[in-house]
Amino acid sequence: MATVALRSTAGKWVMVSAILASAMAFIDSTALNVVLPSLQKSLQATGADLFWILNAYLLMLASLILIGGSLGDKLGRKKVFMAGIFIFITGSAACGLSPGVTLLIVFRIIQGIGGALMIPGSLSLISSSINEQERGKAIGTWSAFTTVVTMGGPILGGALGDAGLWRYIFFINVPIGIAALLMLWLKVKESRDESSDHSLDFPGAIAIALGLAMVTFGFLRIPAVGLANWQVYTTLSAGVLMLIAFVIIEAKSKHPMMPLHLFANATFSGANLLSFFLYAGLCAGMLFLSLNLVQVQGYSQLQSGLTFLPFTIMMISLARFAGTLADKYGPRLLLIIGPAAAGTGLLILSFIKQTDGPSDYWTTFFPAVIVFGLGMSFTVAPLTTAVMGSVSDHFSGTASGVNNAVTRIANVFANAIFGALAVLFFTGALQHKLADVRLKAPDKQEILAQAADLGNAKVPANIQSSDKAVIEKYYHESFIAAYANIMRISAALGFLGALMAVIFIKNSAVKKE
Repeated sequence: MATVALRSTAGKWVMVSAILASAMAFIDSTALNVVLPSLQKSLQATGADLFWILNAYLLMLASLILIGGSLGDKLGRKKVFMAGIFIFITGSAACGLSPGVTLLIVFRIIQGIGGALMIPGSLSLISSSINEQERGKAIGTWSAFTTVVTMGGPILGGALGDAGLWRYIFFINVPIGIAALLMLWLKVKESRDESSDHSLDFPGAIAIALGLAMVTFGFLRIPAVGLANWQVYTTLSAGVLMLIAFVIIEAKSKHPMMPLHLFANATFSGANLLSFFLYAGLCAGMLFLSLNLVQVQGYSQLQSGLTFLPFTIMMISLARFAGTLADKYGPRLLLIIGPAAAGTGLLILSFIKQTDGPSDYWTTFFPAVIVFGLGMSFTVAPLTTAVMGSVSDHFSGTASGVNNAVTRIANVFANAIFGALAVLFFTGALQHKLADVRLKAPDKQEILAQAADLGNAKVPANIQSSDKAVIEKYYHESFIAAYANIMRISAALGFLGALMAVIFIKNSAVKKE
């Protein structure tokens, strides 16, 4: 199809519709973390339930996002983009109406299917519709707007959570999605790739979906049944085998959703390994920081959301500057310093114990958030430069899709593995504290059973009132101990990401514009 100028009326409609749809998905993901404490109370959800609510969406997104991009190329980018938006807002409305955890998880799966069609469609539509000379500027504009809106998600989520309106995190998607659909239907022309036959890699999609689902299920069962239980080792083993099968399928497929030859480029492989480790640490760190602030430190959900405001401001202010530095000097040094700084910020966060609430924010959480935010601000744009610049233009869309899928898979693994570890850390710390308490064995078991709820653990009703304050204190201290361990592992993942840049990223392998 003929491309259009960015400033033309047609170009503006493409940009606005793409930004609206993308922002809808990104707000949903960032705001949901902040309202999880409110959602947990409202639906009487356990800690494992929370991780399934997060992972049900991420699983489908990670599994299908590459095939979603292929569908757009073959059937029409606008058509598939619109189908994704429609499925996403239908799932969102159903999530908002969910009476319980099980149905919410089911409807989050529907949201994930919609997201897999919608998220790659936005950049694909921009790349195919806007003329080549202005494409970089268009993608930069999309990135800037979606970053601003995305980072506002925690503040919006906090305000709605405090008001008891967590369901509106899902409902708000409906009018935004309808507006995007109307713009696309009335103002944007269809676009598809007519150059070749893009057969769909259904075996690959099925293999990775089953593999991720079984690995996630295995880790989420560990807190309930233990590591040695047959449910855990059979599902983990089957999941690993399915992921190995996925690699074999991709190696033999004529139309792979993840072309393995791209990984022959060390910079491309290193950038994706960096993405995996860094975003796994980011996902776990931000989730447990949010839970800690609200459930233990006494922050309201709005105050918790505002905690991330310095991070937002730095991302908006510095990301473009970091991109310019990467273009001028190459991304390697920034991709060493950035993840290392992000890891340092997470490490500082791990040493924060019980505070006096929001009044202590400036001397406790604020300095760590600044260091963490600086690290991420100097990483995101250079990482995109490294990924996109390490492959030929013919594979730029595929490279973007692969990197997007890698970050979503990192989020899935982080939620599953760190969710299981958090309960184990919490239980271990609590057992140690209960060793010196004079309580009957059945009472201790009841107290320990609450560990699955993490920071939302409640003292059992049959415990004597004289012991309740002590047990509540132990719950808080045990959560802080688990939180500290999770943040330190998250920090280690940030440092591991920096190490990947040291070993693999080469400025000479990245194309200069």
